[in-house]
Amino acid sequence: MFKRSSGVLAHVTSLPSPHGVGTMGKTARDFVDFLAAAHQTYWQVLPLGHTGFGDSPYQCFSAAAGNPYLIDMDLLVEDGLLTADEVRQGDFNASADAADFEQLADTRWPLFRKAYSRVTPEMREKIAAFTEKNSEWLPDYALFMALKEEKYHHMPVYMWPDKDVRDRKPAALEKVTEELRDEVDFRIFLQYIFFKQWTALREYANEKGIQIIGDIPIYVSADSSDVWTHPKLFKLKPDRSPKLVAGVPPDYYSATGQLWGNPVYNWTAHKAENYAWWIWRMKSNMALFDVVRLDHFRGFAAYWEVGADEETAINGKWRKGPGMELFNAIEKALGPVPLIAEDLGVQTDEVKKLLEESGFPGMRVLIFGFTPDYDNEHLPHNYKPNSIVYTSTHDSQTVCEQIMDICSESEKQFAYRYLRTSHAEAMGWSAIKCVWASSANIAMTTLQDLLSLGADSRMNTPATIGGKNWRWRVRAEALNPTVSSMLGEITKTYMRG
Repeated sequence: MFKRSSGVLAHVTSLPSPHGVGTMGKTARDFVDFLAAAHQTYWQVLPLGHTGFGDSPYQCFSAAAGNPYLIDMDLLVEDGLLTADEVRQGDFNASADAADFEQLADTRWPLFRKAYSRVTPEMREKIAAFTEKNSEWLPDYALFMALKEEKYHHMPVYMWPDKDVRDRKPAALEKVTEELRDEVDFRIFLQYIFFKQWTALREYANEKGIQIIGDIPIYVSADSSDVWTHPKLFKLKPDRSPKLVAGVPPDYYSATGQLWGNPVYNWTAHKAENYAWWIWRMKSNMALFDVVRLDHFRGFAAYWEVGADEETAINGKWRKGPGMELFNAIEKALGPVPLIAEDLGVQTDEVKKLLEESGFPGMRVLIFGFTPDYDNEHLPHNYKPNSIVYTSTHDSQTVCEQIMDICSESEKQFAYRYLRTSHAEAMGWSAIKCVWASSANIAMTTLQDLLSLGADSRMNTPATIGGKNWRWRVRAEALNPTVSSMLGEITKTYMRG
């Protein structure tokens, strides 16, 4: 399904913007132009969902809703919903290098509400059609957010004081829906704007020959409209708080494992419904992206289940996942879906078997290969054609940080020899050439490695919350014709574009 090609991983929030965070406006189109000039095929983004505490795109209030912070303010001006002066007055002294989500929370919402107050009758008709088209999830999500943020003061769903609302009693839902009607409609308006802007951006990218790779987190947040509306599909306590949560045992990233806190699925219940929720989820994502990456693929073969009261992920158990039964159900309903499997970490025979049966390309990461071990599967000479390979990832160190700050001296010298360079400032480019030259069908680099950046540009450190996570942004001047030309020459040399 995948031809020899290449691309760049950069989340939308990391793009330049005059308004404090990367958005779906002009600078996103400028980035598409940059990729097209560099003869790339793919732009990979992180999940686009409505983020909650910690601002992680892997912990969202909905499996379908978009993040309002990605809405471009200048496009709202073009739509006549805001004035340029109002946008300027609502801006803050944003750093060009990092997103300040706390400031965004203070400044964006007043502008969003002002824009909502100016919705025209014609736009209301379009919003009504959008709502009908997305009736499977949108009204429930909008009510969930109105309840959570306006009525229950940001409390998680399992702490809501009104049990009838928490348990979705019809009379109680009807009452609060009417009580919060304007707030619900406001949330629907934001989703209408989000999807309008994203659809236009994706169409622009496709016209330029750029396909977008999206990302599906395997789990949803415990505090989400998905758990509220589909409690039987998750392992929950009677109050709808998680009974058992997801994570991974001790690994490369953490000696105590990673305790994610997401409720694990009740796969028996999913099977009884012929995996309808997952089919809906996949269909929703394929309406957004050209290709979808499945995060934590090994969890579909076997997943790590931990008691919700545990403080670390050490005391967990492996449980059997749905395996090919799920993917067969998806293909039966939707036809062949272009999927990528994030199969990093310790791979058991059952995970390898599932990957082989699915036919999905698996992932390899160059920086995990800097050990003088011929059989290391992350070294390019061992890559299989049916793979998507990266210089580094959003969860890892950059190439420069890995070699200069993390590798032992022997590993560092091996990396120099393998990449055929001895200059630290050229490490990113040396890594790109090495991966681009491999036999893997798809070769990817992060934007940080493309610019040979170090530790200060790391996107996320797994098993940590807050700090600098998810905040990194690129400066506009870095995305220049010289860089695109260099990447384009490498891409043509190794016949990927």
